[in-house]
Amino acid sequence: MEKSMEPVRTRGEVEKKYTWDLTRIFESNEAWEAMFAAVQADARAFSGRAGTLSGGEEAVLGALDAYMEIARRTEALYTYAMMRQNEDSTVGRYQAMYSRAATLANEVSAQSAFLTPELTALPDGVLEKMMQSPAFADYDAFLKGVLRMKPHTLSAREEQLLAMAGEVANVPDQAYEMLAGADLDLGRTRGENGEKVPLTDAGLLQLLSSPQRAVRRSAYGNIMAGYGRMGNTFAALYAGQVKADLFAARARGYASAREAALYPDEIEEAVYDSLIEAVHSGIGTLDAYLAVRKKQLGVPVLHLYDLYAEPEQGFDISPDIEEAFEIFLKAVAPLGEDYVRDASRALSERWIDVYETKNKRSGAYSCSGAPWTTPYVLLNHKPTYDGLSTLCHEMGHAMHTFYSSKAQPYAKADYTIFVAEVASTCNEILLSEHLRAEYAGNRQAQIALIGSLLEHFRTTVFRQTLFAEFERDAHRLAEQGESLTRERLCALYYDLNRRYYGRSCKVDRDVQNEWMRIPHFYSPFYVYKYATGFCAAVALVRGILSGDPQKRADYRRFLTLGGSMPPLEELRVAGVDMSTPEPVCQALDYFAELIMEYSALVESEA
Repeated sequence: MEKSMEPVRTRGEVEKKYTWDLTRIFESNEAWEAMFAAVQADARAFSGRAGTLSGGEEAVLGALDAYMEIARRTEALYTYAMMRQNEDSTVGRYQAMYSRAATLANEVSAQSAFLTPELTALPDGVLEKMMQSPAFADYDAFLKGVLRMKPHTLSAREEQLLAMAGEVANVPDQAYEMLAGADLDLGRTRGENGEKVPLTDAGLLQLLSSPQRAVRRSAYGNIMAGYGRMGNTFAALYAGQVKADLFAARARGYASAREAALYPDEIEEAVYDSLIEAVHSGIGTLDAYLAVRKKQLGVPVLHLYDLYAEPEQGFDISPDIEEAFEIFLKAVAPLGEDYVRDASRALSERWIDVYETKNKRSGAYSCSGAPWTTPYVLLNHKPTYDGLSTLCHEMGHAMHTFYSSKAQPYAKADYTIFVAEVASTCNEILLSEHLRAEYAGNRQAQIALIGSLLEHFRTTVFRQTLFAEFERDAHRLAEQGESLTRERLCALYYDLNRRYYGRSCKVDRDVQNEWMRIPHFYSPFYVYKYATGFCAAVALVRGILSGDPQKRADYRRFLTLGGSMPPLEELRVAGVDMSTPEPVCQALDYFAELIMEYSALVESEA
């Protein structure tokens, strides 16, 4: 079925019920300004507590209460400004508010920089005693983190200087967002009917899924060329990000930027490397999958621009947002009636900003909103299976946040990124299993649904691990004193694609620019968690769907833990031990099983 590209709407052309309601955070921009001024004053006043934390438990408890209240309101200010700026990145007022909120966050960090050094300077055993006291029940995880960070905590003045430098360190990320989201003109590309259509990051996947190879090739080549025209700028931005990562790591005495990123979550670097090694061992299985895809597409040579193509298969699902939301609720029914009831509020209460609009941030995400609100979700919804799957994914994040915020005090509500992708991926796999059951006996539906799950596996486990390897190697090059030029980064990325896809695909040179499109590289050592989260989710969904009520109860408890435990411990509560390579290997075995089933279905159609 041919799909035409819809024109990008302005925000005013979207029905209000399909936009998020940010007035639940602040009733107006003026209310935001009032809180901004109050937090700025409170942060400056908080610095007056410096030198007082040796005054006993009452002094420490008072400081923690005041600090968390400032942090709570700062988070709301930053999130609101970010979300407003994401609605339309060209609006000057929201650009300014977002920048000011980032500045305030750094100011708060600077004004409170004495807190951790003074806590770590307390006599041995004092913090441990506080952690056992009921008066500090809200802060036991925070204090445990302070103790863990003691070897990498500097003096109060040094901590203040690092906090002040934080605003400078954020410049590459902010500049990247403005360049990629607002200033970069990607031009137009070939549409389904041969006409020229606007090329945007948000609309790229629809073009790459086209059954027309000319459309796929044009979109892929044009977007890579569009980013490549600014390649030196993107290289300078990413090199700046890596330098900021190295500066922070070296200042705190870490052996590497990666160690600095993993240490607070109590994740050993061996977990990162074992993921890459395990995925390398599964590249042969990836080749087997791509061989089936090549046969389906009927192409003599499989190119990277073919990987997202949807083979003609006599089955289509194209739900609008209302239909997609109903399917989502049915898919997550195995998680319990209360989960469905709570999740059903999201669309009617306007947690979700649904449609792509002019200058809106591309992609999708979920965020906490403010501590006094429900979570929020940004989408750029398309009436496709991918759009439906993205909705389920982001609502997984949202419900994880919803339950953690409900069960935990503010100081322990925020879960780490290491576990963040588990709930979202569980929802995607539940969606796949729900639709496979609904369309049991429909061979074309099974081919489409298993194919989609396999593609999800490829893009989450293999692709994100490729990204993780790129990040690791780019940081190593910088740590060895090598300049991260456009040429070096492009060569690194191209060689990695040859390693992952070179045996089954033609790896065109165009792909060397793709790293420029990945915003997650500005959140250091984040992307590997997509892969580990997916592998954990495979095991958890199998348990949930086994019918064992304890498996479901364990998973539901996991959703309430927030940041109250180290992430590996939280996953053990859910039933998975990610400190070993076993879950990754089991997930790769599941991938192989799906390929065999998929191949048999495709062969039976021949």
